[in-house]
Amino acid sequence: MESELVAQLVLGLLAFGTATLGAIGGLGGAVLLVPVLVLLGWTPLEAAPIGIAMSAAGALAAVPRQSLHGLTNHRLGVALELSASIAAAGGAVLALFAPGRLLQYVLGVATVGAAVAGGLRKGQRNLPVDGASLTALQERPGELASAYPDADGRVVPYEVQRVPAGAGLIGGAGLLAGLTGVSGGFIKAPVMSEVMRVPVKVAGATSMFMVGITSAVTIAVYTSQGRVTSAIAPAVLGGLLGGRLGSAAQRRLPATITRRLLSVTLLGVGILLVVRA
Repeated sequence: MESELVAQLVLGLLAFGTATLGAIGGLGGAVLLVPVLVLLGWTPLEAAPIGIAMSAAGALAAVPRQSLHGLTNHRLGVALELSASIAAAGGAVLALFAPGRLLQYVLGVATVGAAVAGGLRKGQRNLPVDGASLTALQERPGELASAYPDADGRVVPYEVQRVPAGAGLIGGAGLLAGLTGVSGGFIKAPVMSEVMRVPVKVAGATSMFMVGITSAVTIAVYTSQGRVTSAIAPAVLGGLLGGRLGSAAQRRLPATITRRLLSVTLLGVGILLVVRA
């Protein structure tokens, strides 16, 4: 009984730490939590529901604050999430038929990919426009373009580009989320930022919004497969607390430094996963 309580405490702390880092860096915490659990002895099939449940909890805690700050582009998120959710449901079904070793390889490669994506993401691309009205630019009927307030309250408008290409790549992120439980946020945010030219902070916040939907779809499939157990409870609690803390710190801490530190950690974990598969 005591060892079980210790294990739950460790899991909760891991979920809290990874959810906090994921919310600050915009990569999503499950991409670090799931590989760490596999390295600690969990099988990929066992670790995936825990990671996806933590992702859902972290998104639930982070999204309201990010939306309040005007960072989330809900129209873009909903438009892109259709392909991600369908692919995530398919990936969750395919995971039952994939060998455990193959899933660990996929997880390892995805983790290294997350490290590269986080390390290469750029700083501010769009510049604020003096005298612009946030209300006029933020909600334009029929358009995915929008605007957000920067740390000084200035309005930063932006245009969304290459929507079909972005939707296809984000569908791949959904497939990976269903297969491995890593939520796919580490792919969604860089795709929006670098392919679709969405500002980094908006891409991170919109990615968290989308992760919540992808995670809900995926965990519904996992539940139907009997893969969801009481082990997700400490991960959910840690995800809620970490997501709230990370979203609060996101506006105050330099996201670039956080992403690079997280990228170095992900790179090491990913290499270990591939070597030990």
